[in-house]
Amino acid sequence: MKNNSLSKLQQDLEGEVLYDDLTKSLYATDASVYRKIPLGAAFPKSVEDIKRIVQFANEENIGLIPRTAGTSLAGQCVGDGLVVDVSKYFTNIIKVDKAKKQVTLQPGVIRDELNLYLKPYGLFFGPNTSTSNRCMIGGMVGNNSSGTTSIQYGVTRDKVISLKTILADGSEAEFGRVSSAEFQKKMEGDTFEESLYKKIFNELIDKEVANEIISEFPKPEIHRRNTGYAVDELLKSNVFGGPQDYFNMAELLCGSEGTLAFTTEITVQLDDLPPAMSAMVVTHYTSLEDCLMDVVPVMEHPLQLCEMMDKVILDCTKNNRAQLANRFFVEGDPEALLMLQVSAHSEQELNQAIDALITTIEKSGLSYANPVLVGSQISKAIELRKAGLGLLGNIVGDMKAVACIEDTAVALPDLKDFIAEFSVIMKGYKQNAVYYAHAGAGELHLRPILNLKKSTDVDLFRNITTDVAKLTKKYRGSFSGEHGDGIVRAEFIPLMIGDANYELLRRIKSYFDPKGIFNPGKIVDAYPMDQSFRYEVDRVEPQIETLMDFSDSEGILKAAEKCNGSGDCRKTHHMNGGMCPSYHATKNEKDTTRGRANTLREFLTNPKSTAQNNFDSQEIKDAFDLCLSCKACASECPSNVDVATLKAEFLYQYQEANGYPLRGKLFAYNTKFNGMGSKVSGLTNAIFDSKLLGGLIKKTSGVSPERSLPKVYSFNFDKHLQNINNQTTKGKTKVVLFIDEFTRYLDIEVGKDAIELLVQLGYDVELFYGESGRTFLSKGFLKQAKKLALKNMQELKRFADDSIPILGLEPSAILSFRDEYKRLTTDRVTAQKIADHSFLIEEFLASEIANENLSATAFTTEAKDVKIHNHCHQKALSNQKVTFDILNLPVNYKVSIIPSGCCGMAGSFGYEKEHYETSMKIGSLKLFPAVTKSSPETIIAANGTSCRHQIFDGTKRIARHPVSILKDALVS
Repeated sequence: MKNNSLSKLQQDLEGEVLYDDLTKSLYATDASVYRKIPLGAAFPKSVEDIKRIVQFANEENIGLIPRTAGTSLAGQCVGDGLVVDVSKYFTNIIKVDKAKKQVTLQPGVIRDELNLYLKPYGLFFGPNTSTSNRCMIGGMVGNNSSGTTSIQYGVTRDKVISLKTILADGSEAEFGRVSSAEFQKKMEGDTFEESLYKKIFNELIDKEVANEIISEFPKPEIHRRNTGYAVDELLKSNVFGGPQDYFNMAELLCGSEGTLAFTTEITVQLDDLPPAMSAMVVTHYTSLEDCLMDVVPVMEHPLQLCEMMDKVILDCTKNNRAQLANRFFVEGDPEALLMLQVSAHSEQELNQAIDALITTIEKSGLSYANPVLVGSQISKAIELRKAGLGLLGNIVGDMKAVACIEDTAVALPDLKDFIAEFSVIMKGYKQNAVYYAHAGAGELHLRPILNLKKSTDVDLFRNITTDVAKLTKKYRGSFSGEHGDGIVRAEFIPLMIGDANYELLRRIKSYFDPKGIFNPGKIVDAYPMDQSFRYEVDRVEPQIETLMDFSDSEGILKAAEKCNGSGDCRKTHHMNGGMCPSYHATKNEKDTTRGRANTLREFLTNPKSTAQNNFDSQEIKDAFDLCLSCKACASECPSNVDVATLKAEFLYQYQEANGYPLRGKLFAYNTKFNGMGSKVSGLTNAIFDSKLLGGLIKKTSGVSPERSLPKVYSFNFDKHLQNINNQTTKGKTKVVLFIDEFTRYLDIEVGKDAIELLVQLGYDVELFYGESGRTFLSKGFLKQAKKLALKNMQELKRFADDSIPILGLEPSAILSFRDEYKRLTTDRVTAQKIADHSFLIEEFLASEIANENLSATAFTTEAKDVKIHNHCHQKALSNQKVTFDILNLPVNYKVSIIPSGCCGMAGSFGYEKEHYETSMKIGSLKLFPAVTKSSPETIIAANGTSCRHQIFDGTKRIARHPVSILKDALVS
């Protein structure tokens, strides 16, 4: 197809159509192992847009690939047609019917955000996937998703009441419950929709067809079942002699992966909120076999969830900063554990449920530890479990736990024997598979570890999948429990349900979609499962030279390849965490961690012929443009994809090929200019304040005219320290206070306050002056950053050798010692030693409190309210609790942390005129409203210099460094 056809389609739509190389690369993959370059991506804004897109597909004979969050594991969102992404505009909750306990919404509504909306009604949507904080209801309908709570609340198909759709002829149709009489009436009509009822009836009324379905489809007690189309569910209707007093075509569309119609509106059944009181018993086992033995007896209890994690998954959590803290309940080194949740309306009922469950567990005697979790401990444990699939991306190198056999479901009594036979298959292939299961539902997320860059492992990929499919068929299980058929399992549908039933599915597809425009290659007439991978098989691996050291990931390309597409970065600001602030503002895939990693992977692997080096790519530049280098991804991404570091290397390499822009130089060398300006600070600040001269500086340097320029100062910190020391008895514990480039020239009051605080608390303070290199890092001036890092390491080594704590005030400066410096030097031993002795001043003081070296007696008893906004790098590389702890030293200070994510300034980012709007939008999502709603008497604490500037520009409130707040609280 020529681009002029897509250009014409764009003119006909209210929404957008993009078909540039960047967009095509972004939408070439999902969370599966597959890659197909689409024609482009459409972003419809209305039902009329979708009707026009369907018409276009018919005219041009192309496929339409429906997409919401793109977290599909089987390749449902991958295709060579036109991707239709409804995640950006089809996001409205239309109405809640409290009496019927139903909600009507558009397909782009996120599951967890729906439940936040429903909470005041006392209702919630039960199916709960591991991706629930970003997956969308449309995708859940497409896949018939279930998740951890299915044993209590069922699967998505159980909840779907009706679907509004666009059919293949462009007509609108609503599928919902109809009586047998209404069904008969529909068969009498002559519309395309009505013809579907007639054809379905003629197929399923045949007793031989019905018997073939009943005998070949998975056992009916397996409620996680997505193999092919759900014709077995339709047989339950009284239209075909079943017990159900209605027929609902939506049951067929649910789980059809967008291959039959395009859904525009969904009505689902809701449940009452679960009982408020819950507890979780986590049973620990020395063997997988013992763990599986306990599943059947514990399922005799009314569990909310019954989940299994094995040692491979648990070990992955050790290397993830965000999940490490969520391992608190893990005792010893279990081979596997079960997470068993019970709920009740009263404490007495809950205790009875716990006691009964533990009695059963102790009777079996198979577990060695059974801790009981309550309250927030449960949500932390569930978060750990939900992160599991993404954490598998932490395996360094090309060997990965791949999704192919990860969706098998068998009847619960068959589970143990099925696993035993499965283990034999795996041993035959010399595989140590990953066991990760919705054990209570009989579903196992079993993953072999393969290198799909090698043809030998691609052969294993097919052979293992084939053997496990045959095993699943032996137990009449479902090969696609909840993740769908997609590309990876669709080939095996004839094996799973028989050729006759498969031909029935093909006919049904032809009735709904005569020209095959809806998501071709899925469910019927499938794409080959061992082709179209993310990587060219048996390729010569690209050799990418970098200045920074990426050996911990075996190079920068594999650092990007760690992204498995799980899409954790697509959660919005309504969820916990900061990843990814630019996506929060734009809702564009290119502004996610996944989008940036995929773009880097794509264009490093397939550089354009005109490129001077592999990084010489406008597409990569565009993808990284709105990255604030906040580092939230470094801790929150389950695969630890650190885009901030990738961006620094990219900018360096790109600028080496294309030159360093003037504005980049101005910001990178900002410390030098600040030092020069500080010598005549009065004149400098007067110029900055001048509407004419300050405006001229902003205009020539590309700074937004709405921004205020930071003031520069000159101050003798050594003299100040000497004066304070003369007034105080010299302390016994020695510390080094790092006077970084921001403290030295911009935030001198913070430096003064830190000196006074430390000395008055009894510490022997030595000052260390240095430029951290943060401005160079942020602008990709890596040679200059490396030079500074080596200089600082040489001078700091003596302190680290003597185990003297090095304390920093600006998080982005001091934390570079713990982060980037280790990538800028070959002397890893010295770098690590300095990192081990470098602390935020809050970290040090919090440890002193914990060691009982600091107490509240040194501080005021006056009552004050304090709200904290912490720097992004602190959140990613340290923790927020240290700031909370030190500000709670004054006994009557009421301290709270604003759940704010990134402030939006991010050093130079928020100053740049083209980024100003995005910067302020990010700030306005959480931070600005929280500050504005605070009383004027409330103290706003922010330890980042950029954060304080952004808070002032966005709210006109002055935020103070925690050190300054604590210094003012000292008893004179």
